[in-house]
Amino acid sequence: MKQNQNKQKIVILDALTLGDDIDLDIFKEFGELVIYDTTSSSEVLEHISDAKIVITNKVIIDANTMDNTNIKLICIAATGMNNIDLDYAKKKNIEVKNAVGYSTSSVAQLTFSIALEFIQNIKYYDNYVKSNEWSKSKIFTNVSKPFYELNGKVWGIIGLGNIGKEVATIAEAFGCKINYYSTSGSNNNTKYNNLCLDELLSSSDIISIHSPLNEQTNNLINKTNISMLKDDTILLNLGRGGIVNELDIANELDNRNIFYGTDVVTKEPIEFTSPLLKIVNKDRLIITPHIAWASKEARVRLINIIKDNIKEFIL
Repeated sequence: MKQNQNKQKIVILDALTLGDDIDLDIFKEFGELVIYDTTSSSEVLEHISDAKIVITNKVIIDANTMDNTNIKLICIAATGMNNIDLDYAKKKNIEVKNAVGYSTSSVAQLTFSIALEFIQNIKYYDNYVKSNEWSKSKIFTNVSKPFYELNGKVWGIIGLGNIGKEVATIAEAFGCKINYYSTSGSNNNTKYNNLCLDELLSSSDIISIHSPLNEQTNNLINKTNISMLKDDTILLNLGRGGIVNELDIANELDNRNIFYGTDVVTKEPIEFTSPLLKIVNKDRLIITPHIAWASKEARVRLINIIKDNIKEFIL
């Protein structure tokens, strides 16, 4: 914990999620700054007891917390706002500001990093060389593990928001055909084909998910429709854990040749008992620890958005 005595008290509850390579001292211009690396649910009230401005990434601020503190502004270090009781904050006249658009490029980049690993088999060929197998070879090349081109593939996007559109643009540059499914039912983008979910699942070579978790998307991909995926389909979840049923996708990965890449899981950090950690065919699965949002550039943009949100509130 670090402190700076000044006028207004600002508390950051989970600075460790933002990385130690990010300068948080930019908030000192607004007053006293207190930084906690992490905050458990039992520590929230203690940590923000006399704060006016709170910055949180994933720490929950509920009605009880609002009733027992004097906070006036909650800055969410993310786009999603599900860790705040928004209705009660409005009732208490507490302003809540999130950050939008800071991670679009970062999420799109990881989407393609995972997709290309499945398609290109870089890890396999890198290991082939480093294990000296190439040195022993009688020929100049090795095509023992087939790899493929993105060009000509059908890329289905679930959730055509800012990130989904960015992915579509990049996929088009690779020569993919783009279709999408609107999880809200209200997106009528005329540039790409809007398909029903079943048709998108059954017709796509690659499917990437970029939608929020809500009533429409919870358990969206499950045993009732996973079977619609063609053999060799790549399914990518860059949205939220809970959109893909983890037990159902794990069973499918062990029963036929499909591939799953995800940056998110239902419970984070992933639990030791997660079915995703128990699959036999591990080469069909790539899991990253919720990093899609977190390129250095994206985190710098995020901090600057929070700074602007505080400045707007104060002024």
